[in-house]
Amino acid sequence: MPIVIPKELPAVEILQNENIFVMNDTRAKHQDIRPLKIIILNLMPNKIETETQLLRLLGNTPLQTEITLLKTATYQSKNTSEDHLESFYKTFDEIKEHTFDGLIITGAPIETMPFEEVSYWDELVEIMEFSKTNITSTLHICWGSQAGLYYHHGIQKYLQDKKTFGVFEHDLYNKTNPLLRGFNDETYIPHSRYTTVLKEDINKVDELELLLYSEESGVCLVASKDRKHVYMSGHLEYDSDSLQKEYFRDVEKGLDIHIPKNYFKNNDTSKEPVVKWRAAAHLLFANWLNYCVYQETPFELR
Repeated sequence: MPIVIPKELPAVEILQNENIFVMNDTRAKHQDIRPLKIIILNLMPNKIETETQLLRLLGNTPLQTEITLLKTATYQSKNTSEDHLESFYKTFDEIKEHTFDGLIITGAPIETMPFEEVSYWDELVEIMEFSKTNITSTLHICWGSQAGLYYHHGIQKYLQDKKTFGVFEHDLYNKTNPLLRGFNDETYIPHSRYTTVLKEDINKVDELELLLYSEESGVCLVASKDRKHVYMSGHLEYDSDSLQKEYFRDVEKGLDIHIPKNYFKNNDTSKEPVVKWRAAAHLLFANWLNYCVYQETPFELR
């Protein structure tokens, strides 16, 4: 089934060329089916790239989803045109009187800052509080997962000695959890971050369950036992060249950055990256939509 998005959104042409089923909002209005209403709170600088990555995964399931793109009102993006933001994005004030099936909170390149020093922290807190009553399930990604674990459960993040950067092998901690249905026993997931949360802190919170963990990169996937909140520190949504772009960007800036682990063939940066996470990405997003959202949400949202 398709994702329902405005026909002018730049992601439409890209996804159609990849054979992802996209339906424009005009056509969707003539169908007698209720789509899942999903918000994407996009905190990344390059919003069009992040939109496309997430829509690619949301659009490859049997469920029809209607997407609302959300931006912060308290911070003005410098990397996405105002015309694009005005055309396709809403602010929280415009949607806060409504109820939605799902919410995705993306990462943001601000992870070394204390949460309370982030310019839009108060606004994000308001949205996370809203998610308790007006959202069936929320998927938090990377910095968004750290923010959610901190706000909802009081779990701190810690600065690492060096950046966790590459594609890391993870073990499944509960193979019977619906979020992990279809997963291989060992799963590779991209990470790119300077901070982390600790497994022992997760284990102290009774309402949380650790689902994916790596001895090298640490905590990856955590969920509340009612699956209302899902926290993923990795970037399953990444394109094949996302880490490649980050690596060469940091090299050009003269930063002390190591080659992303398990990414380039034979660690040769002149070769194309090897994608090891694509199947897991589609599985996780399909499982989240099905078991955390579709199976739990009421037919009539109020």
